[in-house]
Amino acid sequence: MDALERIDEIVATVESARAMPMSRNCLIDRQELINALEELRNEVPSELRRAANLLVERDKILDAGKREADRIIAEGEQEHSRLVSVHEVVVSAEHEANRMVTEAREEAQRLRDEVDDYVDTALANFEQFLTKSLASIERGRDKMHALREIGAFSASEEELPEAEPQSF
Repeated sequence: MDALERIDEIVATVESARAMPMSRNCLIDRQELINALEELRNEVPSELRRAANLLVERDKILDAGKREADRIIAEGEQEHSRLVSVHEVVVSAEHEANRMVTEAREEAQRLRDEVDDYVDTALANFEQFLTKSLASIERGRDKMHALREIGAFSASEEELPEAEPQSF
């Protein structure tokens, strides 16, 4: 029997005791009440110890739960920091990659412009060379035509009869 049951038994004994007329008192078997109270006294320290042990056990469980919660929170904060750090690294890498791509595109455009300028200059020089060559060829052909005409003229003079020398 536990302490609460003992207390209930004592209360039932007092309630069932014979009342004294004209008084609030009652007749109770003294020895029976003393025995019940002694049993209660003997049980109460063990019940109190058991309750104290339960409270200590409860505190240990609460402390363990708090430590576990703190550990989980700390791990969560570390994971959050790691993810933020990884995110920052990724964002930084993306910015760097974008910068490098932009620089590469600018460099490629600069090189295209330089090549275009070089090719244009080379073609202009080649055009001048060809123009000079064509002019030289044209002059040579003109001279050849001129010489041919002179040669044809000379040939036609040779075909004419020679004039007789005149005396004076």
